[in-house]
Amino acid sequence: MKTTREIKSPEDLESLLREQLFDIVPFGVAVIDPKMNVITANRNFEEYFGRWKNRRCYEVCKGLEERCPQCDAIRTFKDGKSRVFDETGIDHRGRTCHYVVHVAPLLNENGKVQYVVEMTTDMTETRIRQREYNLLFERVPCFITVIDRDFKIVRANEKFRKTFGEAAGKYCYDAYKDRRTPCPDCPAALTFRDGEERTATQVGISREGQETHYVVTTAPLGRSPGEVAHVIEISADISQVKALEKEKLDAERLAAVGQTVAGLAHTIKNMLMGLEGGMYMMDSGLKRADAERISEGWDVLQRNFNKTVTLVKDFLSFAKGRLPELSMTDPKKLCRDIVQLYRDAAKQQGVELKLDVDSKVKPAPLDPDGLEACLTNLISNAIDAAVTRDKPGAEVIVRTREENGVLVFEVSDNGCGMDWEVKQKVFTTFFTTKASKGTGLGLLTTRKIVQEHGGTIEVESEVGVGSTFRIKLPRHRLELIASEAAQKEKN
Repeated sequence: MKTTREIKSPEDLESLLREQLFDIVPFGVAVIDPKMNVITANRNFEEYFGRWKNRRCYEVCKGLEERCPQCDAIRTFKDGKSRVFDETGIDHRGRTCHYVVHVAPLLNENGKVQYVVEMTTDMTETRIRQREYNLLFERVPCFITVIDRDFKIVRANEKFRKTFGEAAGKYCYDAYKDRRTPCPDCPAALTFRDGEERTATQVGISREGQETHYVVTTAPLGRSPGEVAHVIEISADISQVKALEKEKLDAERLAAVGQTVAGLAHTIKNMLMGLEGGMYMMDSGLKRADAERISEGWDVLQRNFNKTVTLVKDFLSFAKGRLPELSMTDPKKLCRDIVQLYRDAAKQQGVELKLDVDSKVKPAPLDPDGLEACLTNLISNAIDAAVTRDKPGAEVIVRTREENGVLVFEVSDNGCGMDWEVKQKVFTTFFTTKASKGTGLGLLTTRKIVQEHGGTIEVESEVGVGSTFRIKLPRHRLELIASEAAQKEKN
């Protein structure tokens, strides 16, 4: 390992940089002569491509026996201009790799190009992450389009294409609604104007000519603050909701669709912008040969990729769902079993988990797995809240009772509590107070299961005092759902 000598003058610094910079830059560097021989290369280049001495660049980087048909290094030898381009090659293990090459000329004292420097940055992982990004874009279970300032569709996802047909290059109002002029009160136009998100209910025409009702959220996409280059439109098909409006129970189960999609739209928009920002920082860093900006861009890509993976896994689990499988279940035993399961884990975190059940509560038609998931989510959140308590005596209480034919399950904690603003968000968006540790799907999943039981969930909370989440399941609705399920099985 080289040692750094004492720097006493600018000349000493310049000499030190000449000696060590070649090997410490965070990308591969090779010097090529006009015959494509690799004259010298740094450690990063050799670790990436392997042995280079007495070999030509196309042999080292691509495993070819002849020079590349379109060689940008040859062009730089001819005109002395720097170039940046994408390449696909073979790394030292024989695997296909993707990298960005920055080619720059080295001039002799007569001003002629004697050598060129090739600086390579591995983009293989970036390509993989870009595929993950594309998968998220394509497979999200709602319509997604990206439109430019002329309202032309730049890109549309799979669900949109299946419903409305191929649309790239078409005006959004033509693709969605078979219109020849822009829509009045267009939410995308307002987003282009002020950069704010908009949500609206719209009616379109599918490729089969049928009316399609959807909730659309528009959000800005831009690389600079205040610049709206494109707008992303994320829409949820609510045609079925319209068809079921007369059925009160089913309408209640689906009432949160628009809010859920708005939350999903906001989350996806942030991730897309994060990924685009990281790509932009990487691209600009490569063009400027700015190692620090490249590193920052990579960090941004990595963070947003991890968030994307977590969201996709949790959302697929949420969206898949299932209808409740009802069976006669003892609410008291259900609560006892869950409390017993969590009691030791809570104790290890300094929280006492208590149980308070009314012995008069009778069995009811419930989905035990679904209710267990609800109570597990609520207890886990309550323990996390109780841990934040400044004073000793942190506790969580699980209760069950029956009031006027309504089964009630409660989970209370004496933790930090929530203010009014937080309480308004807990059931309406992908909201979490756990930062990067949560996706905000726990309470959405809980509410979804409760609604499938024909019930409701509510919260009471006070800052510094604690919170109580309360599930209410009317028995007559449980019996109706059980009766409908039994009738379906007979048919």
